[in-house]
Amino acid sequence: METWKVIIADDEPMIREGLAESVNWPELGMEVVAEAEDGEEALELALKHDIDLLLADLNMPIMNGIDVIRALKEQKPNCQVIIITGHDEFVYAQEAVRMNVTDYILKPVRPEQLRQVVRNVRDKLEEARNQASRVERMNEQLAKNELMLKEAFGRDWVKGLLNEKEVEMQLEFFGLPVRTPSEIGIIRSQSYRSGKPLLTEKDRRMMLFAVKNITEEWLIETEHLLFSDEEHVMLITWRPLEEKLIRAIEETLKQYMNIHSRFYRDKVTGHATSSYKRCLERAEQDAAASPIVRRAKEYINQHFEDASLSLESTAESLQVSPVYLSRIIKQELGVSFVQLVTGKRMNKAVHLLETTDLTILSIAEAVGYESQHYFSTAFKKATGVSPNQYRKQNG
Repeated sequence: METWKVIIADDEPMIREGLAESVNWPELGMEVVAEAEDGEEALELALKHDIDLLLADLNMPIMNGIDVIRALKEQKPNCQVIIITGHDEFVYAQEAVRMNVTDYILKPVRPEQLRQVVRNVRDKLEEARNQASRVERMNEQLAKNELMLKEAFGRDWVKGLLNEKEVEMQLEFFGLPVRTPSEIGIIRSQSYRSGKPLLTEKDRRMMLFAVKNITEEWLIETEHLLFSDEEHVMLITWRPLEEKLIRAIEETLKQYMNIHSRFYRDKVTGHATSSYKRCLERAEQDAAASPIVRRAKEYINQHFEDASLSLESTAESLQVSPVYLSRIIKQELGVSFVQLVTGKRMNKAVHLLETTDLTILSIAEAVGYESQHYFSTAFKKATGVSPNQYRKQNG
């Protein structure tokens, strides 16, 4: 057990000797490491030995007890102080008490009183040490379980189980921005390792773990909250993610883990729960789609920026007829192939209009249109306003 370090400060040698001999210091787990005959020496030795308790006379030469206590408390606020004072110094003693000294003893010092006061100080020191130990253990447990706590918070947040105040408190606790996030996303993945379309419980957990780890690495410089449920990895960010970053995550998962993933994102305009539900609906719609439709959507996601993308080129890539592909997309998704491609292009265009200063022509080319006029016409048909008007309204 650590020994508490004590300094006795008094300008009278006999008083210092009496204080030192009146208490069985080792019995209390204490050690008198030094004695001082003036205030300046007392402060110097206190800091040098990093003491836990100072017994100090208020009336000392060079630097009086009040000044010593004030300077000591500034540098060692947790150091305990017992002042020794005479009746005629009681006004100073009161000032010392206001400076949060632990106790004071009036001269002449009675040994039994001194022993009791020191014993009380020892108990206070040990309680403080025990409390600090408990806090340290709690912090260690929090550090170990931070990921689990974040996961639970994320799930409760998007499911609407927390009120606004609880969300703010949790965000502050985890060091995240205490404001409305920019986007909520869902990463839905399927594994085709060994040709197995279904996953065992162990494989499912491993897949979610891999998706989170790889996504975390790519988002290390982005303020975010990453968590998962039984099927999806979910992501909350406080600024929109760039499309190239999302592609990089998808490509990394595919290249190194053979995990085929898909991002579903939604801009947060109200409650986080609403955005989460919209993402989840789109993810579940895709999950219910037939393999050919899922592959068609994946092909469109990868090639919508190419102006030459067409029903024919997509069907050729999937080795089906254009007529069959058109019919099954319409049947399962309720939209035509052209509407599907246009929707993807418009979503990307909106993202670029909101987050970049690219010209309308550059945006048109970035989303697969060779003509700015054709792009503007399609954009106005989809949103009701021109690209320039949209940027002004949402800039």
